[in-house]
Amino acid sequence: MSISLFSIASSLHRGLPSPQDEPFIKEIEKNLGEDFDFKEDFATYDKVDNKIIYVRTGGSEEVFRSLGLGGEIRLLTSGKENSLAAAMEILSYININGGKGEILHGSADYIARRIRGEAGQSEGSSMTRPLPPVNLGGKRVGVIGAPSDWLISSEVDYALAERRLNVKMVDVPIDELIREVGSHDCDLRSFKGSEAVYEELKHITDKYRLDALTLRCFDLLDSIGNTGCLALARLNSEGITSSCEGDIPTLFTMMIAKEKTGCPGFQCNLSRITGDELLFAHCTVPLSMTRAYTYDTHFESGIGTAIKAELPLEEITIAKLSPDLENIAVIPGRILRNQSEANLCRTQIVVEAPGSQDYFLKHSFANHHVIIPGRLFI
Repeated sequence: MSISLFSIASSLHRGLPSPQDEPFIKEIEKNLGEDFDFKEDFATYDKVDNKIIYVRTGGSEEVFRSLGLGGEIRLLTSGKENSLAAAMEILSYININGGKGEILHGSADYIARRIRGEAGQSEGSSMTRPLPPVNLGGKRVGVIGAPSDWLISSEVDYALAERRLNVKMVDVPIDELIREVGSHDCDLRSFKGSEAVYEELKHITDKYRLDALTLRCFDLLDSIGNTGCLALARLNSEGITSSCEGDIPTLFTMMIAKEKTGCPGFQCNLSRITGDELLFAHCTVPLSMTRAYTYDTHFESGIGTAIKAELPLEEITIAKLSPDLENIAVIPGRILRNQSEANLCRTQIVVEAPGSQDYFLKHSFANHHVIIPGRLFI
């Protein structure tokens, strides 16, 4: 049984070893009892039958979309480099467009058995429900820049959002923020530069009378050599609900959470699933949610000021609004522990959420989800 392994990765993740040199891949091959047939590009993808796409890093979603692949698609993921989060966004895109796919995630033994057809995926209880009527009171929602290119299944119709949620969408050019941050007399790559991003986002909030915002933050990496992690952490703590990467469905989820609980929650990526335990991580979190925090660099770029925080060990809700604004995922859980791994975003929590694996590996509403303290009933 020859298995062709194709790979995709983001250009931000430099210095990755060849897939065939990764211990993760070698362990799967050992359990399979044979080596993969590694492919350098996708030229032969349509010509082979037994094939898998290894989603190596976050940010690779747009690479997948550009390939225009059809047929049943199997996505192999690891527990690092935001691989699983990217695969969830890709699978959501496949599902929205009427395709068929699955995510291969777990131990090397389980993945090998799944490839051989010897292991099924769990069938958990439904974690989604129709979104009841929601009225956000005419709040003005700023989209600074546009959704990041890799959010391929997270597009939102502005007119629908205004009707469905009672919000007013306001587009703000990212160049306006970059220009104003660049006028600060400081080293923009320093902590002072991170503070300048916060100050100018506050200015934009006042200028456009925004109640909430989402920021295409990765554009700041090359333009000013910094990130929006610190700024968004502070804004969320001050009552301006803010999401990163231009993720509008996640921002709406946070706005609903704030209306219901007073806390916008922690926007994060799912990085690993081990049974009922889920590892979530991201580089920003509302400072008001934390029990302690320090500063670190942004994970993917190694620059800027990210938040490395500890969250209270308590009951939480994992939530996410679907991009079409019709349904919402509401998953009860509990934070078991905080942890720190070098190959993931800086704030990392392990959550126990029994029965949720099926949702995340088959039906997830894209990649980002929101961790909300307590139980959120919608």
